[in-house]
Amino acid sequence: MIKKNLKTKFVNLEKVRGAMIFDYFNPGISHILKNSGCEFVIYDMEHGGLSLESFKTLSVTSRGVGIYPLIRIPSLQYHFISRSLDLGAYGVMVPMVKNKNEANSIVSFSKYPPNGIRGAGFGFVHDNYISTEPIDVMKQSNENLINIIQIETKEGLDNIDEIAKLDGVDCLWVGHFDLTNFLGVPGDFRSKIYKDAITKIKNAANLNKKSLGIMVSNKKDFEYYDNFGFNIIAVGTEMSILQNAIKNLIN
Repeated sequence: MIKKNLKTKFVNLEKVRGAMIFDYFNPGISHILKNSGCEFVIYDMEHGGLSLESFKTLSVTSRGVGIYPLIRIPSLQYHFISRSLDLGAYGVMVPMVKNKNEANSIVSFSKYPPNGIRGAGFGFVHDNYISTEPIDVMKQSNENLINIIQIETKEGLDNIDEIAKLDGVDCLWVGHFDLTNFLGVPGDFRSKIYKDAITKIKNAANLNKKSLGIMVSNKKDFEYYDNFGFNIIAVGTEMSILQNAIKNLIN
C-alpha cells in the first residue's frame, strides 16, 4: 500500500535525493542505493530496456529495504501507468509531456474512480499482498501516489503554465538534454535559451506549488541545480558514475 512519507515531501517542496537506474537491474541495487542515502529510485523503461516483469522484482526488493521505487515508463499509455502502479511503483514519470490534455490523461490513468479510470486489483505488490479494505487502498493510492511530468520539448515548455496548474501533477521534471535538443541548442547547458527555459519551468512550479526535479551526473551540477531551486534531484547514470569511479582509482 502506498504510504505518505515521500508524497508528503513532494507536496511540501522538501529536498529529496535519489537515483535513476538505466541498466543495472539487479536486486542488489536497491540495497546499494539505500546504503548510499537515497530515498527513492527511478527505474527507467524509456531507454534502459527494463521490462515490467523485471520491475516487479526491483519494486519488491526496493520496498523491502525501505527505498521508494518509481518508474519512468516509455510513453503515455494506460497499461504502462496502471500496471506499473499495480506492480508497486510509488510514482510514475512520463516523458515528453506536451500539453494539458496529456497531463490530464496521466492523472486519470493513475487514479481510481472517481478521480480517474484506473482499474482495481488488490492483494498484489502495490498493497504488499495484504488482503485489506479495497476502499481504503483506493483512497490512499489516489492521495499518495506521485505523478512526475517530464518537460523536455518546446511544446511542453510553451504549455508549462497550464500543465503546472493541474491537480494530480506533483512534480515538473526537466529532461535537460532533450530540452536543449528541441530548443535548438543540443547539449549547451550554458545557453541563455536553456537557462531561460528552466527558469520558466521553475517559475511555473513555484507559482503552482509543485516540486521541481532533474537528474545530475556530477557534484558540480548537483550543487548548481540545488542552488537554482530544484528540490528533487536524482543522480545518474549509474554506468558513468561507476566508470568514473574506477578511472579515478586506477589512473
